[in-house]
Amino acid sequence: MEVDILKSITDKEFLLITDFLKKNYGVRIGPEKKSLVVSRLGSLLKDKGFERFSQLYDYVITDKTGEALVNLVDKLTTNHTFFMRENDHFKFFGDVVLPWMEQYIKDRDLRVWSAGCSTGEEPYTLSMIMNDYFESKNAQWNTKLLATDISTTVLNKAKTGVYLNEQMESLPTTWKVKYFNKLNGENYEIKSLIKDNVIFRRFNLMENVFPFKKKFHVIFCRNVMIYFDEETKRTLINKFYDMTEPGGYLFIGHSESIGREQSRYKYIMPAVYRK
Repeated sequence: MEVDILKSITDKEFLLITDFLKKNYGVRIGPEKKSLVVSRLGSLLKDKGFERFSQLYDYVITDKTGEALVNLVDKLTTNHTFFMRENDHFKFFGDVVLPWMEQYIKDRDLRVWSAGCSTGEEPYTLSMIMNDYFESKNAQWNTKLLATDISTTVLNKAKTGVYLNEQMESLPTTWKVKYFNKLNGENYEIKSLIKDNVIFRRFNLMENVFPFKKKFHVIFCRNVMIYFDEETKRTLINKFYDMTEPGGYLFIGHSESIGREQSRYKYIMPAVYRK
């Protein structure tokens, strides 16, 4: 009987949940994903003893602790990443962007943002590249970077900085030795030199106003906007532009694109743009 209940989401209930996710988080889930919504939220229904998805929706919007909303977002957002994903971006960051930052930034305060950081592979990679570049410099540079996501589950995973041996295969051997401690045969942990340099925060990219006091020199937001419709994407890109220092860079995913009519950024190379 339980299986029948989980399959019985109505069109109205589906729209209630997906419209809520779209309005508050920008994530579009089309009707072809109905079975995915049912399968991912089924455990929440079971845990709360609900029989209808409308009960779950009511619970989420009336919960004043915010915990129910966090659980819903965690269930319905996909977080998949790995070390050195789209490696040409990291090479460009190290070979082109960092030399520009070194020359341009007079106060030596580097401001880099990994938006949609998932389980931490991207910001930790950026931090290792930055440490390699600046550690031999005489001047003191602030190389801390911001990493944000809407999912507390992946943020908690990222903060531990612990990764399986097979997750490390794409990393250079020198980095494994220099920046990781081997915990056992299966796990490695990022050393505090890198871990302490990444500031993880929960943040919703759909916030009307970004609360940052200073603009960023580099923003990575890769493979996040594939879930957004064109209007949501255009709005977000314009907010990114306003939060980018002149000359600063925006990196997006290779499966994403920005049309000339969508943004004031200048195209540099595939999935890399500049203000």
